[in-house]
Amino acid sequence: MEAPRECMPALLDAGLFGSAQTLGCFLVSSAGPSNEAGMSMKVESLVLHGDALYGEKEFRRALSAYKQAMQYNRSIPRQATSNTRSSVSTTGRSPSPNSLNLLPFNENEVKFKIALCHSALCEHREALQEMEGIPSKVRMLKMNLMLGKLYRILRNNRSAAVCYKECLRQCPYVFEAVTALAEMGLPSKEFSLLFSQAPNRGGKPPGDPADAQRWWNRYVEAQCSIASHDYKGGLDIYLELMQRFPSNVHILLEIAKVEAIIGRNDEAIMNFEKARLIDPNIMTYMDEYAILLKSKSDYNKLNKLVHDMLHIDPARPETCAALAAMWERKDERKALTYAEKSLRVDDRHITGYIMKGNLHLSLNRPDLAVTDFRGAQELRADLRSYQGLVHAYLALSKCKDALFTAREAMKVMHQSAKALKLVGDVHAISSSGREKARKFYESAIRLEPGFLGAALALADLHVAEGRNKEAVLLLERYLRQWADDSLHIKLAQVFADTNMLSDALSHYQSALRINPHNEAAKKGLERLEKQMKGVDPDAPEEEDDNEVDDIDADQDEAELL
Repeated sequence: MEAPRECMPALLDAGLFGSAQTLGCFLVSSAGPSNEAGMSMKVESLVLHGDALYGEKEFRRALSAYKQAMQYNRSIPRQATSNTRSSVSTTGRSPSPNSLNLLPFNENEVKFKIALCHSALCEHREALQEMEGIPSKVRMLKMNLMLGKLYRILRNNRSAAVCYKECLRQCPYVFEAVTALAEMGLPSKEFSLLFSQAPNRGGKPPGDPADAQRWWNRYVEAQCSIASHDYKGGLDIYLELMQRFPSNVHILLEIAKVEAIIGRNDEAIMNFEKARLIDPNIMTYMDEYAILLKSKSDYNKLNKLVHDMLHIDPARPETCAALAAMWERKDERKALTYAEKSLRVDDRHITGYIMKGNLHLSLNRPDLAVTDFRGAQELRADLRSYQGLVHAYLALSKCKDALFTAREAMKVMHQSAKALKLVGDVHAISSSGREKARKFYESAIRLEPGFLGAALALADLHVAEGRNKEAVLLLERYLRQWADDSLHIKLAQVFADTNMLSDALSHYQSALRINPHNEAAKKGLERLEKQMKGVDPDAPEEEDDNEVDDIDADQDEAELL
């Protein structure tokens, strides 16, 4: 079986895992000699077969093959192992068929492969046990990165930081390690020290090495700023980097993501669209883009985006979350199944938790929403998870928990108008707390004059206390600077409540001119038309005797899938 065995590495390198798996079945079942050389060949065949199974994503079978290889290797006498040449190289795979430099069985590499299988099966503790069995002195870059991820999943941040730092000492451009260390609170100055400890590969690099460290340092500073919730500082640095690296898709997406988190939805949509123009097949953060399109009621663009994502990769968690955003308007329970699917694909997908939490709030299950938003916070706390938790606690009438969470958000995001508004929202639910709420809303507006959310909340507070005139003056003042559909809708609602129906009609129409897809404006206009006809808008409508199935929804799904 020597000739077939020599073909296995070529099949694996070519990605022909199906053929390699079939050939592996012949190799591992071959009745070879029972001497030391035969046992070594058996070990090699098992490792190669495991590689083929891993390539086919049959992780449980690959795990079994690798473990059998370890057992067989341990049964070979030590003297025989040192004298018998095995064609399993230091990478754990056979070298090319023409290679004569055959190296001993690499037990550490096979342990790493076993850990990869456990991790793919979400058996993180078992994976960690295998990785800790590899001596630190022989851990390669990929091993340190894997170990860091496992420690972090199992909430051992101190050990994770040690592994990530070692990654950057080996190569400063391991961006997963940069992001993880920034989120764990490593100061930007310590990153510079790690950069200086990295080896100079291949002698003097082309170009200016000082320039490389300058932009790398700025990128690190941006990551540290955003991890510490200084979103404005992080955005400013990213915009500076865009001047140095125009058309950089990664930076564009990072900018858009932060803008989405802090509520700059129009800017975020524009930057997501720029990224898609540069690379139409990009999938990173596209579920964030889908959620923004849904919030703008731009269902034509949303349907086109989801169609493209299904064509590119239907198995990505971003695709599932985007499908959840698309279905939320028609069928919230179906949307929930897609949000849950995104987390089955990747149980660390933060957008999936946020989406699932918001859907549970819509379905009047705030108890489940609390679990979802906490899951998002455990991975990375940001403004949206705090907002979701506060709204869920308020829905459960847990006002103390809501206030504690809002204050925590204000503490960690001390320069955030959104966090101030969140504390105001908690106080505003009771008549005794409205004065405090007003102060928080006004503070949020002073900190960020263009924050429409605080202005709308303050207008609601005026209306609740019977100060409709103050609400109208506030909203009209904002409209003179920002032509926003949400301001028109709020003004229309205030006018409708005070029976100024023609003014309300004018503002609903203005909102629809700005955003023809705005569902709130459409529903408000329908309600207003009933009022103008003298019909009670809150009266239940008569049900149609001839019910029909939602054929359009079924057709939409068939076309997409």
